[in-house]
Amino acid sequence: MAQVLVVDDSSTVRNEVKAFLEAEGIAVITAIDGLDGLAKVSQDAELKLIICDVNMPNMDGLTMVEKVKESGKVLPVIMLATESGASLKQRGKDAGVKGWIVKPFNGPAAIGGIKKLIGI
Repeated sequence: MAQVLVVDDSSTVRNEVKAFLEAEGIAVITAIDGLDGLAKVSQDAELKLIICDVNMPNMDGLTMVEKVKESGKVLPVIMLATESGASLKQRGKDAGVKGWIVKPFNGPAAIGGIKKLIGI
């Protein structure tokens, strides 16, 4: 199954991140918001990493990450967001977020950390 779950309400961002990671040989699934992401986390036991937006409809990314943690799943998370305020970052850190990338996504700059987190 997939190694990375990309969660973003923007289809442009989802497709850009997915295409970049797949070109690097990484299997990717996507979700359109936190609710969809939470469902996909519970369906795919092979996931090794979540890359997630913060501001999304239905369920925001930080709430999704908190719910994943509450479920007992241990998955590293990289937030990919337009915001990087200290309180958001602290909330993310408390939920287990390992990295914070401010949009736009810069694949070449991020790939080293992504590969490290998924163990390749």
